[in-house]
Amino acid sequence: MHSMRHRLARLGIALPLLTAFFPAFVHAQPTTATANKPLEVIVFPGGFNLPIWVAQDRGFFQANGISIKVTPTPTSVFQMKGLLDGTFDIAMTAMDNLVAYREGQGEEAGVQGDVMAVMGGDRGFLKLVAQPDIPTIAALRGKTLSVDARNTGYALVLFELLDRAGLREPDFSIERAGGVVQRFNALMEKKHAATMLVSPFELRAIPQGYKVLATASTELGAYQGYVAGVRQSWAQANGPALTAYIRSYVQGVDWLLEPGNGKDVIAILQKNVPNTSDADAQKIYDVLVDPATGFQKRAALDAEGLAQVLALRSKWGVPRKTLQGPGAYYDPQFYNAAVK
Repeated sequence: MHSMRHRLARLGIALPLLTAFFPAFVHAQPTTATANKPLEVIVFPGGFNLPIWVAQDRGFFQANGISIKVTPTPTSVFQMKGLLDGTFDIAMTAMDNLVAYREGQGEEAGVQGDVMAVMGGDRGFLKLVAQPDIPTIAALRGKTLSVDARNTGYALVLFELLDRAGLREPDFSIERAGGVVQRFNALMEKKHAATMLVSPFELRAIPQGYKVLATASTELGAYQGYVAGVRQSWAQANGPALTAYIRSYVQGVDWLLEPGNGKDVIAILQKNVPNTSDADAQKIYDVLVDPATGFQKRAALDAEGLAQVLALRSKWGVPRKTLQGPGAYYDPQFYNAAVK
């Protein structure tokens, strides 16, 4: 915990910022007290981590013989550097982040490694959300928009949405503002005109008049969002533990998608996101389990969604390069072993 606090401080990010939004993450402990070292899992804070919370609450990790320690990340750079240097074993992250850092197209030059996806998760839950006085994407001309990192993750989705509306730099300016929690705060403080938010953050903005200008799944179709990412070398050396993690996560998804478990799922959500009203929790639940745009069944990675990620990176990634085939970025062997 002290080590994480130190690393956040070096980035100029206060731990209370994350604590205020998601205290369950910041104070997370291993789910079981086993003799084995817990798997170090780093995530972006948000309700989209519901499968992990369910797997913890229902004892799926323990039943599969592992424990986990969850750490919230303030930015994608912090997350990916920690994955690459071995601080973390598994990163729940955007599929595009893994492609970028495997190809040397990450935010920091020279930060590159054998990262890959081993499981799906969701379609991104991506919404372009703007200040109340901005009615359309076209109205973003001349405005400042925020991203986590301008060359990875959901920034490329933002660029594509803007491009389809006829806007390209320098029609707008981009400012790095950190992960989704930091970007949400900055948007609420009116520091930026718009940003990409991940559900359920937009549900907190809409009642205050903020506008959802575009939904990525509607505009782009298939898109692979959240995935489990690992270093290929680590996965080969820790196959049984990784398979157990995937199996536990899939069990969490299966359980939360069962309609009969809805009330219990909402209770788990409220436990992990304190001060969420019953009405708000129901709205969040409805978004996350939506059959068309919610969690991917069985956490199965979508091949068409991955193809969309690669297409956007080929168009917007810097430096420009020819990407490899999908098999270079997703290894299904551990997922297949987990669900057989």
